[in-house]
Amino acid sequence: MTQQSQPDTKQTQNKTVRMLWTGAGLLSLFIGGLGVVLPLLPTTPLVILAAFCFSKSSPRLRHWLLNHRTFGPLIRDWEATGSIAPKYKAIALTAMALAFALSLAMGLKPLILVIQAVCLCGAALYILSRPNG
Repeated sequence: MTQQSQPDTKQTQNKTVRMLWTGAGLLSLFIGGLGVVLPLLPTTPLVILAAFCFSKSSPRLRHWLLNHRTFGPLIRDWEATGSIAPKYKAIALTAMALAFALSLAMGLKPLILVIQAVCLCGAALYILSRPNG
């Protein structure tokens, strides 16, 4: 292996890694976008994850997200202080309660309801423990 081929290999690996990070960011953003209309998908954490992925791969996409009218403030608050605005806490908690109510109405098995309740309570406690943005 010559020294000249090493930079080419490293450059190819870096490009592949950047493409993987970009793909993960786009996938996260897509699923987060579905969460806008499907209450069981957590939009905000997925958009924050997308911003993280783009920080590893695409400054242009990260800049777009940070300056997005809806998502930008959420991401900036989270990155600066780990905070969630009270409005978004209320939306998240309401969506969780509605999801659990739907599960109850569907008559899911008690074990599934218990697992769901434990997970939702854990998520709710985490959300409530974050500072207000």
